[in-house]
Amino acid sequence: MWLILAFLSATLLGFYDVFKKKSLQGNAVLPVLFLNTLFSSVIFLPFILLSAFVPSVLGDSIFAVPVVGWEVHKFIIIKSFIVLSSWIFGYFGMKHLPLTIVGPINATRPVMVLVGAMLIFGERLNLYQWIGVLLAVLSFFMLSRSGKKEGIDFKHDKWIFFIVLAAITGAVSGLYDKYLMKQFHPMVVQSWYNIYQLFIMGTVIMLLWWPKRKSSTPFHWDWTIPLISIFLCAADFVYFYALSYDDSMISIVSMVRRGSVIVSFLFGALLFHEKNLRSKAVDLILVLIGMLFLYWGTR
Repeated sequence: MWLILAFLSATLLGFYDVFKKKSLQGNAVLPVLFLNTLFSSVIFLPFILLSAFVPSVLGDSIFAVPVVGWEVHKFIIIKSFIVLSSWIFGYFGMKHLPLTIVGPINATRPVMVLVGAMLIFGERLNLYQWIGVLLAVLSFFMLSRSGKKEGIDFKHDKWIFFIVLAAITGAVSGLYDKYLMKQFHPMVVQSWYNIYQLFIMGTVIMLLWWPKRKSSTPFHWDWTIPLISIFLCAADFVYFYALSYDDSMISIVSMVRRGSVIVSFLFGALLFHEKNLRSKAVDLILVLIGMLFLYWGTR
């Protein structure tokens, strides 16, 4: 069941990436990210309030948010800082790079998670799973060649560096998620880390963007901004429940979630009319084959 949930989360993440790319076109990054945390908080705040003041409404459903103390909240605050660091790097990188470049780079994030999962949680892969991982690594190096055709030098382009940093911090977040899901209820983590992110981003906006807003890229509203939050919350909700299964493997869940590149690649071609699709399609096919091997190795 947890593997099916991982595939569902990957699909939702793909649409999240598309809406994120659309909202960032010619737009100020930090306000878009702040609104993402705002709308995500609005989605989960009713569940927090109902669970605290009218617990009979949600009862023991999967949407109930158990009331916890500081001993739990301090771990969730750390999660908020890790995720926001990844998002800030990722949003800036996505604004300046083609979606068909960003997606496959993000698809290599699970390799870092894999190493961490083996060292920290003692996870071990079988032959099929190893083949899937190696194909993902190969796709990254092939993608660097595709990027050069668009004038993107993977060694010297700072936006590539931002996406790589986003991938690294995202991998750290994934490993931390597995640790959190072993101890805490999924809704506690997801609902409260969104609330904490709102306050952190509010501080960032006031200190970094607001004083310089007239001299930097202006912000404009886009209908896709609330859709970022809706699809991200849905993707993370499914993801956290996948990790809550005792037999789930973060190395596999993380790899499958990067299958979101399929959705983002298709929309990058159809909606954003990005270039060099034929060579990038080879990279995508490698990712797809890797996903199949992971599926076969985990059934």
